[in-house]
Amino acid sequence: MTIEFAVTTRDTASGPVLELSGELDAATAPDALEAVRLLAPSAAQQLLIDLSGLQFCDSSGISVLIAARNVAVAAGAEIALAAVPGYLARTLGTIGLAELFTTYPTTEDARKAWATSASGQ
Repeated sequence: MTIEFAVTTRDTASGPVLELSGELDAATAPDALEAVRLLAPSAAQQLLIDLSGLQFCDSSGISVLIAARNVAVAAGAEIALAAVPGYLARTLGTIGLAELFTTYPTTEDARKAWATSASGQ
């Protein structure tokens, strides 16, 4: 069963959250890139990408993740991926991009880690 692609954003105290679900490919990447362009993390915030609903990601989708990382770096913010599907974690490792992203099992884990680091603990 394929879930229709959806991209949503929300602001949190730790920074913007980008949620991607369904299939992120050449047909849907432009919508995701547009959402990335509208993100406005501040320095010392965390841009979090929630991949818990992602069913498929091709090279176009990986380009979206890199674009989001570039937005975060340009703003002086951190970037983290939450709930990375196994196939995508393997792909990122194989192509040498795994070290570009801090990953967490869930968005809640990412939020807690950011709160701990922001408080200097």
